[in-house]
Amino acid sequence: MTINTAMILAAGLGTRMRPITETLPKPLVEVAGKPLIAYGLEALTRAGVRRAVVNVHYLAPLLIEWLSSQAGMTIEISDETAQLLDSGGGIVKALPLLGPVPFLVLNADTFWLEEPGSETDNLTRMRDRFDPESMDILLMTARLDQATGHTGAGDFILDDDGRLSRYKGEGDPVIYAGAIVLHPRIFQAITEPKFSLNRCFDTAESQGRLFGMPMRGHWLTVGTPEAIGEAEAARARYLGEAVQ
Repeated sequence: MTINTAMILAAGLGTRMRPITETLPKPLVEVAGKPLIAYGLEALTRAGVRRAVVNVHYLAPLLIEWLSSQAGMTIEISDETAQLLDSGGGIVKALPLLGPVPFLVLNADTFWLEEPGSETDNLTRMRDRFDPESMDILLMTARLDQATGHTGAGDFILDDDGRLSRYKGEGDPVIYAGAIVLHPRIFQAITEPKFSLNRCFDTAESQGRLFGMPMRGHWLTVGTPEAIGEAEAARARYLGEAVQ
């Protein structure tokens, strides 16, 4: 299906990234000379998405100024400076900008390296995989061995049909890799302004409408200052191995 709009979740406080984030919003922290959020915008561009909504809260003017300098994509701001609304609430606040049809959602502080030589990028594969008749949410997933910076045991189990269920210690877990296609109808029964997307994941799972798409490439999450160097080393290693 065609998806023309995306939301980038960029309103977090980045407390684990201090002292860097004392003067810089986390989406602007650089890895390999590039702000984290730039990787997400590049992924959207590869998939042909030309319009993005970005929510802002902490040090919002700095992020808005940087976004205003980016060419090639229409970027609109969802202002959460008055109140931070968490991942789900932030999307609901932005729904008037996002519209009533399925859209992409990206985390601003995670990114991935596409598999060299792959004919199709990951977001395009997600767009093509999403079926609004059977799905409310489609998550991009990564195996533990194709991730850098992840410290947990895993998030979900992927069955043979692509449906996801929460990982409870049995089976081969996968990681939620920071990219989603979702239908906004998942928010219809929620009335409070502040809530986590995990609530929507659980609702979709209970209805058999939460699916996963295994990514191709390597996924990186950068949560602390020390993780910047780890991500840069993993990036260089992955790209170098791919060239050989």
